[in-house]
Amino acid sequence: MSTTDRDVRSVFVELADTLVADFDVIDFLDTLSRRVVELLDVSACGVLLADHHGALNLVAASTEQARLLELFQIQNSEGPCLDCHRTGWPVQSPDLTHAEGRWPNFAPAARRFGFAAVQALPMRLREETIGALNLFSANTGILSPDAVELGQALANAATIGILHERAVRRHELVIDQLQSALNSRVLIEQAKGVLAERLGFSVDEAFTALRAHARATNRKLAEVARAVIDDGLIITAPPAP
Repeated sequence: MSTTDRDVRSVFVELADTLVADFDVIDFLDTLSRRVVELLDVSACGVLLADHHGALNLVAASTEQARLLELFQIQNSEGPCLDCHRTGWPVQSPDLTHAEGRWPNFAPAARRFGFAAVQALPMRLREETIGALNLFSANTGILSPDAVELGQALANAATIGILHERAVRRHELVIDQLQSALNSRVLIEQAKGVLAERLGFSVDEAFTALRAHARATNRKLAEVARAVIDDGLIITAPPAP
């Protein structure tokens, strides 16, 4: 088996962890966004999920640039992920310099963040679309069919895991869980900012340190984030280069 095959198998094993009890959906989707970048050789990845009102919310991003661009997309109600979620079908733009007619706000913003092409993949099972996976590339051009197929397989696996978790709970509890995850995301972003300012880290480095501490202490990301904000928890170990 090649290294690539081993990496793909390892990622799908990680995704299978969604089937166990009490998994951390935020940590899981952050892992997904980073593994997608590694496997598909794209520059960045963002994950958007719909809340109980059907509105998309940013849940994970592999870089700070991707996070800010995804927030810009949501705030302006325009972009590939929104189109993908609305239609339930993949959306691509191999050259964002030619996409201003389609996305007059998003396309120039994406280029300012250093992205030249984008591919959005639906997180969909049968007729239910729960979100979208956004793949950003610094270079123009389309992803290979194999890369798109693998990206969609990862999105499908994540969707199945999330929907499985929902299926074992009552509908009311499912709504509360997703809303809690979105609230946790806000808490984590605040903690990232606190750590970045306190320790002189970049925002991405602050998240790496936050996540490493959560795993080392067997705590959830949101729990550690709240300790940073409310209790003044100090995480001093610098992130690995």
